[in-house]
Amino acid sequence: MKEIRWHGRGGNGAFTAARLLALAASVYGGRYAQAFPSFGPERRGAPVLGFTRIDDSPIRDHSEVTDCDCVIVLDETLINVTEVRRGLRADGTMVINSAKSEEEFKKNANFSGVENLTVLDATAIALDILKSPIVNTVMLGAVVAATDLIDVTDAEKAIEELMPKHLTVPNKLALRAAYDKVRKGQRR
Repeated sequence: MKEIRWHGRGGNGAFTAARLLALAASVYGGRYAQAFPSFGPERRGAPVLGFTRIDDSPIRDHSEVTDCDCVIVLDETLINVTEVRRGLRADGTMVINSAKSEEEFKKNANFSGVENLTVLDATAIALDILKSPIVNTVMLGAVVAATDLIDVTDAEKAIEELMPKHLTVPNKLALRAAYDKVRKGQRR
């Protein structure tokens, strides 16, 4: 089973990204998946968590994800507020939205041991393509490129199904832009 934790702030779209990943994995990827949120104070800007599980067998565990194969941070200011690395497996992947470089993060003792670290300026991509700082589909594209969790075309199909029609094209473009940048190693 693959377990994923999304760190965001209310309004970032962390839970939407978790749902998109689960939808892509299950409906279009033929696997079993679940997605669920964990909210503290329910207000815009408050820290929130989203969780996704993906497996080839039915998933019976509905508890919070604590041991992660992948951790995604949609807002880098959360790094100073919560332990985003907590529970990341030794061979796990971390994807962070930041204008900083991977090297800058690896100088920080909290990230020096993260073998699979991807840093992408998702906010810049979102502002350019979506004209909004909501980074959920951008970060989903980065995660798809950095891991083997799902196929990018399945993520596009999930966007088409879950998002309102007027948002599907720009969000698919944002997903692909991030996917291509991570695949080509051009993170900023």
